[in-house]
This record gives sequence, structure tokens and C-alpha cells, in this order.
Amino acid sequence: MIIEILRLGHRKERDKRVTTHCALVGRAFGARGMYYAGDPDDGLERSVEKVNGSWGGDFFIKHVSEWRRFIDEKKKQGWGIVHLTMYGIPLPEVQARIARLERSLVIIGAEKVPGEVYRAADFNVAIGNQPHSEVAALAIFLDRMLGSMEFNITFSNARIRVIPQERGKRVEALDL
Repeated sequence: MIIEILRLGHRKERDKRVTTHCALVGRAFGARGMYYAGDPDDGLERSVEKVNGSWGGDFFIKHVSEWRRFIDEKKKQGWGIVHLTMYGIPLPEVQARIARLERSLVIIGAEKVPGEVYRAADFNVAIGNQPHSEVAALAIFLDRMLGSMEFNITFSNARIRVIPQERGKRVEALDL
């Protein structure tokens, strides 16, 4: 399954850390890339590209100026639209149906999500029905949908990697 993420309503000053964390989770948990709508943010894009440069991978991040048109285009291309919202159907009830999709665009909000997103989505999915972070919801969704994730991933083009250990921190430079 190919998963891409659409982050709605990014506000450059207010959301830069959370949007960055959404991208980092997407990258680490196997999504192909993330689009974001709202304020264009070169700093956000540079931050994600810098992580790719050091830690490897080809995760992309791109700004979209017209998210409504973007969602419509993805639907026309055959992508399943999955909106993560605490108001949706619990993931276990729809997980098997979502797993049958070849390609999914996962939508997460930053500010209040317009009703048209709920109507455009093929699945409005809840990780839980209590207020929670979109970062947590995305991580759980990706883990459940992409299966048995290894937690010690090294991308082929990484320049550095963590050497897991019980105590302390150890990072190793890799020969390219």
C-alpha cells in the first residue's frame, strides 16, 4: 500500500513543530511523502529535506495551494481518501477495507477541518473518540496499516544511523 499525507491548515508560526512532527512520523513509519495546505513554509520543507539528507530516504514534502482541487485530483486518479478524525468510525471497524486500497491519501487537520473534507473522504476514521494529537493518530494509523514496522530502519542512502543500546546515545556515520 502506498500512503501519502495531506496536512490541512498549516499556520507557519503556530504549527511549525507539529507539522514537522507529522512529516517525521510519516517518514519514519513508511509514508511516501506529505503535502501541506495553508501557509507556504520553506523552513518546514528545508527541515524535512535536512533529515532526509542525514538519515536517508526519499520522503517528500510539498505545499499545495488549492487543497480542494488536490483532493479531487487524487480521487480521480483512484486514490482512497482517508480522513483521520476523532469523530469517525473506529479504525478496527474499517481497517480491512482500507487495507485493500492500493493508494491512500491520509488527511490530517491543523485547524478546524471543513465539512467538505468529511464528505469527500471515503473513510472518516477515528483512532480514538477523545481529543488527541494528529501526530499520535497518524503514527498509530500508519503502524496498523503498513503492518509489522521494523523499529530499527536504516534507509539505503543514510549518512548516519542510531546504534540501539540500553543506556546512552550512540550515532554512527555510514560510508556512502
